[in-house]
Amino acid sequence: MEATTFGDVWRDVFTAQPAPPMWLVVTAGVVALAAVLFRPVWRVGRNVVTIAHEGGHAVMALLSGRQLTGIRLHSDTSGVTVSRGRPTGPGMVLTVAAGYITPSIVGLLCILLLLGNRVTALLWMSILVLAAMLLLIRNVYGVVSVVGTGAVVFLVSWFTPPEVQAAFAYFFTWFLLLAGIRPVFELQAQRSRQPSPHSDADQLHRLTGVPGIVWVLFFGVVNVAVTAAGIWLLMF
Repeated sequence: MEATTFGDVWRDVFTAQPAPPMWLVVTAGVVALAAVLFRPVWRVGRNVVTIAHEGGHAVMALLSGRQLTGIRLHSDTSGVTVSRGRPTGPGMVLTVAAGYITPSIVGLLCILLLLGNRVTALLWMSILVLAAMLLLIRNVYGVVSVVGTGAVVFLVSWFTPPEVQAAFAYFFTWFLLLAGIRPVFELQAQRSRQPSPHSDADQLHRLTGVPGIVWVLFFGVVNVAVTAAGIWLLMF
């Protein structure tokens, strides 16, 4: 980015960039899929998924009228979002249900920006969202995770040419879109191996009486549907 004044920055952020070639879009998708499937890379990338997951809990808590207390992100890629309000009822159900479906939904929202060739706008909106989330983080690892993610996005948006920004933005979008599915399988595997009353599915079981496995299927169906819609928008 070559802007020198605030007006220049604002103009550069919201100016549409040239549409990237289809090979770049496809390649970014293939690389993102490999990042989801290749375990060593997934261990690192899953931190980004956790940020989106806990952000989903936080946003839904606010939308449902709950008082948001804070967010903690852990090095094992788990996280906790704490809010105050009624311990039962629709608001609590929506808050708990939002986490696992948020990464894919965020990926779909990113696609809507990319369809308008707003690559830089997407990157800077991501930075603003991460900055807002940083205010709610309550542990050191969470701060490092959010700041590190934001720093990578900022460096790409400020110091790289449009072609690199586009490649990164499409990879980032593909990754969120595809990465929403794997944690659902991991959730059920963990429930089968070591049942925990604290998983989102089991919390929803207590709140609604609907079996946890049904909630796991709900997460999976929503994420697969959203991913399919995103692939169709990007490729066709």
